[in-house]
Amino acid sequence: MEDGKKQVAEKKMKRFLLVVNCLILSLGTCSAPLIMRLYFIHGGQRVWLSAFLQTAGFPLMLIPLAISYIKRHRLHHHPPPLTTISIAPEKLNIISMKPPIFFAAAFIGILTGLDDYLFAYGVARLPVSTSALIIASQLGFTAFFAFLIVKEKFTAFTVNAVVLLTVGAGVLAMHTSSDRPAGVSAKQYWISFSTTVAASALYGFILPSVELVYKKIKQPVTYSFVMEFQFVTCMFATLFCAIGMIANNDFKVIPKEARNFGLGESTYYVVLVVSAIMWQAFFLGAIGVIFCASSLLSGILIAVLLPLTEVLAVVFYKEKFQAEKGVSLVLSLWGFVSYFYGEIKHAKAEKKKCSLEIKMGQTLEGLPAP
Repeated sequence: MEDGKKQVAEKKMKRFLLVVNCLILSLGTCSAPLIMRLYFIHGGQRVWLSAFLQTAGFPLMLIPLAISYIKRHRLHHHPPPLTTISIAPEKLNIISMKPPIFFAAAFIGILTGLDDYLFAYGVARLPVSTSALIIASQLGFTAFFAFLIVKEKFTAFTVNAVVLLTVGAGVLAMHTSSDRPAGVSAKQYWISFSTTVAASALYGFILPSVELVYKKIKQPVTYSFVMEFQFVTCMFATLFCAIGMIANNDFKVIPKEARNFGLGESTYYVVLVVSAIMWQAFFLGAIGVIFCASSLLSGILIAVLLPLTEVLAVVFYKEKFQAEKGVSLVLSLWGFVSYFYGEIKHAKAEKKKCSLEIKMGQTLEGLPAP
């Protein structure tokens, strides 16, 4: 009875965390690329700096990690009176992550740093409305790698959503070079297009890799552990980009770039700080959704939110909205509806199956013993 109540409470908490992480992911996905593009529009030119900012906000995670540790500390020293047997409490470690998991997080962090650079290079020379829809193709890569790495099961609706979202992004490769920003050559445009696709593919590999780590570790996967994992991942991604900044002399030219920034020197630093915060929201939300659900759902949400980012870019930055972008947007929304319709049908089928199993169990209990 107690175990049943505990499982129900855990499910409710996981649903609550899923909603919270979806909201955090939505905030980061919609706002972070816009702020990054704002930096480039008004005179910013440092690609490595933009890549660095995508994970530089990781120290902010020390706040929820500290709160989590205090909570665990109280429960550890004042456990609920479930038993009268006195057992000496084990030592409570500040860091619950084991060394092999730490190295896995570090490796994923380096891949994330590379992904950040590829994406920043694309945003520097592409309109947000274009780069956002290219990144929507990462759902196809996420689905492919989820199938290979974590053996994700596909339904007809999932396959349909993946195809629609991927084709929607592919439509952009046809004629959208006409929206090339001023001062960007055709060669630079297509290199940026290619690096953005590469960033999409790499992130599609990263999401299932994180899910695989969660499934393979030999310790409880708590939300506290997820935050620790994200902290280490972002720390190594930031170190990777910091090395790139040092090699490119970015740290030396930041003061000069701030003085020449189109919106003013103080606004320059505000843009950098807000960018770091919003990107941290994106990564924390993405990894939280993986913990509460799956890497495929995380990829679906990112792909679905990108068309909204496209619309916001058209509104705020007056970017062109060609027919190809309209087609891509419609296909992306169609893919979104297809996926969640399939999920709703699957959830109803599972609920019906569970109810049937409970009824059968109750019937068997009522039968006389042989």
